[in-house]
Amino acid sequence: MTIGTLYGISVGPGDPELITLKGWRCLQQAPVVAFPAGVQGKQGLAQQIISQWLSPQQVQLALTFPYVQDMAVLTAAWETAAQQVWQYLNQGKDVAFACEGDVSFYSTFTYLAQTLQVLQPTAIFKVIPGVCSPMAATAALGLPLTLRQERLAVLPALYTVKELETVLDWADVVVLMKVSSVYEKVWAVLQQRHLLENSAVVEYATLPQQKIYTDLRSHPTLKLAYFSLLIVQLRRSRNVVEQK
Repeated sequence: MTIGTLYGISVGPGDPELITLKGWRCLQQAPVVAFPAGVQGKQGLAQQIISQWLSPQQVQLALTFPYVQDMAVLTAAWETAAQQVWQYLNQGKDVAFACEGDVSFYSTFTYLAQTLQVLQPTAIFKVIPGVCSPMAATAALGLPLTLRQERLAVLPALYTVKELETVLDWADVVVLMKVSSVYEKVWAVLQQRHLLENSAVVEYATLPQQKIYTDLRSHPTLKLAYFSLLIVQLRRSRNVVEQK
């Protein structure tokens, strides 16, 4: 029997219409659709995005990925999820794994695919790219993410203030992912460097509850959702300083 293919489908940052045509078609054709399980009985973001595109005939497979840093716990969860997916692939059924944002950009799909490849070397994968949150956030702000020779730096949630300081020394545009847990520390650094005026936070980009905070000088504290990012336009700040 032919082994099924595991598709990593990028479903975008929130707006269901931001999935690509290729991703949408693959999602609808797959007999099994997997996605990260939500917490406390609620749907996860990926499931919310794709729910209107699914049919009752499709198997919906919620996979548990705990929000912890313990590698032993994470590895066990990845292995369990890979085994769940393999049960269908081994029957010749394709599985479409829906992942918010882009599957190659800080994505849960990567860990699932890598674990499955270790456990089942014959497994087949295909990746469908899509819109990731920095692009969606800058679109919401009405700004380009980068221009000309600008150097872009993207830091995930687990950065330290020292790492941020180093990046601010050489980058022209900085994107801080999932900034909620470190926002106040980041705000203090940006204040010291006079960068608050040209920084912005986008929360829930492209979703109905989207919120935008610009000119962060008046926002030293913010209670932000998990899906929040901060964008710093350093070159613009430097130009303002130079003009003065």
